[in-house]
Amino acid sequence: MSLVTGIESRKGRGGAVNVFVDGQFAFAASPDLMVEAGVHTGQELKPGEVEELKRRAAVCRAVDVSLAYLGARPRSESEVRQRLHRGKFDRATVEEAVGRLRAKGLIDDVAFARFWRESRDRFRPRSRRLLGIELRQRGLRAEEIAQALGDVDDEANARAAAVTKARSCTGLDYQAFRKRLAGFLRRRGFTFELVDKTIDQVWRETAGSPPDL
Repeated sequence: MSLVTGIESRKGRGGAVNVFVDGQFAFAASPDLMVEAGVHTGQELKPGEVEELKRRAAVCRAVDVSLAYLGARPRSESEVRQRLHRGKFDRATVEEAVGRLRAKGLIDDVAFARFWRESRDRFRPRSRRLLGIELRQRGLRAEEIAQALGDVDDEANARAAAVTKARSCTGLDYQAFRKRLAGFLRRRGFTFELVDKTIDQVWRETAGSPPDL
């Protein structure tokens, strides 16, 4: 049997406590876990109970790290896993923490893909192809990407991107205007054919005249 010989608050650690067993530091845990597990000074722990408490404390820390990471913006499951691995959590801890977050709907790759697409459409329109590349880089599967991007309108996105960029091209002649927008739109993943068509349309709208070839 082991004996819980001390429980000490950790300064600046969000209320976490250090737990001492048989006079030695054993693990750090959140107050919620301490209450849930009923851990208290003077408690006798059976063989294996210390290791089980350590495991549960590690999972709670992994969940807390994930929640802080998700607080900035939605993340894909792969991004959360990478963050936890950088935090030196072992594979079993990562799996359990991710499973808890997924069960609560806090990690949802289909919802993440929709968020990513809507955010790009609103602020930085780009092609379906480039959106797909970005989502694959974030660990999403082909079916999740297809579900999120199935109705992406490349022509509408190219025009939206070009109109925004054209505001910074006032006063340029057609060739300079074309060069500026062509590079910009190609970096957004649009095809050469669509880039040419979009540039001519936006030039006519902004300059009020056909392209001066």
